[in-house]
Amino acid sequence: MVAVEHNTIQPETLETTPVITVTPAAVQVIQNLLEQREIPKHVLRVFVSGGGCSGLQYGMAFEAEPREFDTVVNASSVRLVVDPTSLMYLQGATIDFIDSLMGGGFRIDNPNAVSSCGCGHSFKTADSGEASDGGCGSCSH
Repeated sequence: MVAVEHNTIQPETLETTPVITVTPAAVQVIQNLLEQREIPKHVLRVFVSGGGCSGLQYGMAFEAEPREFDTVVNASSVRLVVDPTSLMYLQGATIDFIDSLMGGGFRIDNPNAVSSCGCGHSFKTADSGEASDGGCGSCSH
C-alpha cells in the first residue's frame, strides 16, 4: 500500500497524520484509466456528497488540475485531490480496487464511517444521524 501523509505543524511538535492510503491495485487502475482516456496529467478527485441510502456517498472524477484549497495526495505516479469538506470525512481512509467475479470497482475503507450500505458506496458517520444495519434496500448500486 502507498501511505500518504499530511503534516500539520503544532507548537513544539510535528504531527503526521495519514490523509489517504491508496493500494497498489488502485494506483494501477487509476494509471490505466488516465492512459486509456489520454489524460495522463489529470488528477483524480475523491469526494463525499449527500445522498445514497446511508446519507453520504463517495464520488470520483478526473479533473485537469487541483482547485484552490484542495489537498493533493501523491500516490506513486498518480495524484488524487480532496476538497476540505470531503477531507473531514475521508481522513485516514484507504482506497483499493477489487476485481471479482461479481464485478469490480473502487472500495473505500473509511475509519470515519460508523455504518455503510451493502454496496459500499454510501455511509454514515457518528455525527450524521442514526446508524443503519448496512441494508441496501434503496440503493441502485
